[in-house]
Amino acid sequence: MEKIIAFIGLGTMGGPMAAHLARAGFRVQGYDLDPGRLAALAKAGGRACSSVAQACDGAQVLITMLPRDEHVRGVLLGEQGVAEHAGRGALVLEMSTILPRTSLDIAAALRDRGLRMMDAPVGRTPADARAGKLLVMAGGDAADFDEAHPVFDAFADKILHMGPLGSGIRMKVANNYMSMVGMVLTAETLAMAEKAGIDTAAAVEVLQNTAAGRGQINVNFPRKVLAGDVTPDFPLSLGHKDLSLGLSLGHELGTPLFLGACALELFGMAPALGRADQDCTAMLLILRQLAGMDPAAGGACASRAPERGAASAPPEHRHSS
Repeated sequence: MEKIIAFIGLGTMGGPMAAHLARAGFRVQGYDLDPGRLAALAKAGGRACSSVAQACDGAQVLITMLPRDEHVRGVLLGEQGVAEHAGRGALVLEMSTILPRTSLDIAAALRDRGLRMMDAPVGRTPADARAGKLLVMAGGDAADFDEAHPVFDAFADKILHMGPLGSGIRMKVANNYMSMVGMVLTAETLAMAEKAGIDTAAAVEVLQNTAAGRGQINVNFPRKVLAGDVTPDFPLSLGHKDLSLGLSLGHELGTPLFLGACALELFGMAPALGRADQDCTAMLLILRQLAGMDPAAGGACASRAPERGAASAPPEHRHSS
């Protein structure tokens, strides 16, 4: 029997996802407040619905992709919402980016009403959504994940089961934290280089070819601290020196380096914690200690090989900043 999917929220990400589902042969019943988005779904082969109730009619899987916590709660649990109209036993794939606590509360309320839920937010960009190449990070029961996998396949090329309910949305929040802080770090670095008289295009070329620009999560962390190795390729003591030099230049140029100032405080803690001569990636162990965690704990990733095409730095550049 042809699977019916209710898709609620046809915005920048949801619209292309629903369209891919329709093209993949699913019966997609979509709902959105914007008539233009409904028309786009109909053009892609889906059914434009006039209400949440109509979208839920006969659906075995229901997907929500909405802007904020209150929208998700209202659509799923509110009057004339999904909980009122979905058939018992249906699987809700909540794919919005919301507070993990909100997600877990909603999942519990849906369970009380005979519905299953997975938190399954997506990563990557609107362009990837249009290309059907999103990354799904899903939390929930393994059996529900297996059932949902063919649905995810329609719009994603990387699908990961992160663990029990709540794991997917927690990973998404952590990912987005890194992304947004990285925005500030990149902006600070480019502004400092520009004010120092360096051509921006040249600065970008340098940063794209060092560990600094390619990202420590790709280059150094998997190879060092996450593999249980903190022997110093580049010690925390020299990291403190490099940060001090950068902040000195920023002060001289009158360029604010907010993240650098915070990072210097953390690097400055290394001697007191007996870590000054450990690799810079041992910063993870410092943060674990400050969070009240066992510094020796944490999942090593040495067994996970990088994906094909992942950048790896030549030895002489692995810790260059």
